[in-house]
Amino acid sequence: MNVLLTGFEAFLGMESNPTEIIVRQLDGSTVAGNTIIGKVLPVDFTQSAGILLDAIKEHEPDVVLSLGLAAGRNRITPERIAINCMDGEPDNAGNRYDGQKIIEDAPDAYFSTLPIKEFEMELRRQSLPASISNTAGTYLCNQIMYAARHHIETHQLKIRSGFVHIPAHHGLALDNKKLPSWSVGDLVESVRVMVGIL
Repeated sequence: MNVLLTGFEAFLGMESNPTEIIVRQLDGSTVAGNTIIGKVLPVDFTQSAGILLDAIKEHEPDVVLSLGLAAGRNRITPERIAINCMDGEPDNAGNRYDGQKIIEDAPDAYFSTLPIKEFEMELRRQSLPASISNTAGTYLCNQIMYAARHHIETHQLKIRSGFVHIPAHHGLALDNKKLPSWSVGDLVESVRVMVGIL
């Protein structure tokens, strides 16, 4: 099985993004018989979804597992749903949205088709804190989850897809005493656990 694993570049003034580190580290590796194809996306509302859809068309994966940083969360959080809305801080290109739809005349929301309950249970079984989240937000993470699910549904593709938020890595917590953080090793292992379930 081929798994398209995506992450993001650094954003909002942060010097690095653990999802980029994870994707680059796991790109080309095999986990439980699943081959990982890594793709790092820009933090740009006008480009990210298109780049992701191009990667889906190019690689024709069986699964799309997208990762995003949720600085402030202290656990792995598989997302249940993405909504048709863009909002939040300016992206890296300076684009800012205030509640506009991702895709006009499209459904209000899409649910993940990844085994998020199994992700949560297996991560916890391996002493890696996890819980399901019911909001992917309204920023780029939500946008690419929604765009992938919409593309898959409208083209009737047999691809499972969804999104998982991860905590900050220790590098981002060095100058912020209140920011929960994990080691890169534990973050990578968490992704390997989830890929192994697919």
